[in-house]
Amino acid sequence: MAAALSFAQAAEPRFNNPLVKQRADPQVTLHSDGYYYYTATAPEYDRIELRRARSLNDLGAADAHVAWRKHASGEMGAHIWAPEMHYIDGKWYIYFTAGRADAIWEIRLYVLENSSPNPLEGEWIERGQLKTGWESFSLDATTFALDGKRYLVWTQRAPEATAHATNIYMAQMESPLSIKGPPVLLSRPEYAWEKVKYEVNEAPAVLVRNGRVFMTYSASATDANYCLGLLTAPVGSDLLNAGSWSKSPTPVFASSAANGQYGPGHNSFTTTPDGKTDILVYHARNYRDIVGDPLKDQNRHTRAQALRWRADGTPDFGVPVAD
Repeated sequence: MAAALSFAQAAEPRFNNPLVKQRADPQVTLHSDGYYYYTATAPEYDRIELRRARSLNDLGAADAHVAWRKHASGEMGAHIWAPEMHYIDGKWYIYFTAGRADAIWEIRLYVLENSSPNPLEGEWIERGQLKTGWESFSLDATTFALDGKRYLVWTQRAPEATAHATNIYMAQMESPLSIKGPPVLLSRPEYAWEKVKYEVNEAPAVLVRNGRVFMTYSASATDANYCLGLLTAPVGSDLLNAGSWSKSPTPVFASSAANGQYGPGHNSFTTTPDGKTDILVYHARNYRDIVGDPLKDQNRHTRAQALRWRADGTPDFGVPVAD
């Protein structure tokens, strides 16, 4: 309880939203060197960029370093989406999504590795596909460690699926490049708000606080219907047992017409430099109506706001703040 109250009472930081324009699926890491490292989906879907800054508000003006570009042919040749960079056992890893140049919807998970202390330097080496146990549409991998175990959480179409719908899966990692044991299905679209236009559970992100593991995910089409759901499990429970997790029956973060922000989602979590305030980083558009395919609309902007905590230790996401 005291931890929850201390988070709630800390002075909230102010952000110059949007932090970075035309960058979706943002992920931020506050590293031990005091820098925020940032990556996101580039609107051309053709490369992976990295930035770093001492302040989140400085990310928009920071140099964008191209760490890797798509292949001209074959695998990793299209739809370069949702990169996430993690520091594991003294090396940097980027988990990302890519299709084939000749089959752009053959979406799979891939990994890059860099041994340089500064990931904006050194060489990013391709480590190939991250195998999940079966071959189907898969994307949006993230990783976290707890109680001496590292886990991979990602999005994939079920092996037995006859229609296109995406679920959230989880497995323990054997190494930064592989999983061990069978994946566990944690969440599938079941509520109406998860099935608007498309049946979607995707883009998991994990935050461990107040004796619980909180996992957000994004649901429905990538237009104004996009929103965040929440899964919760007790710390110390078997996280690879789907029964350990409870699911919020309603979205925890959704469009706000009053604040002019639409389709908030695909978030990550970070903190202020002193670690006292949790920060929600996400993307949204500042208009509701989209002409044509939402995936071709480039105006999903990276945004941030303080994450508040209720007295019972659960997160209060509130609504997307106005620009």
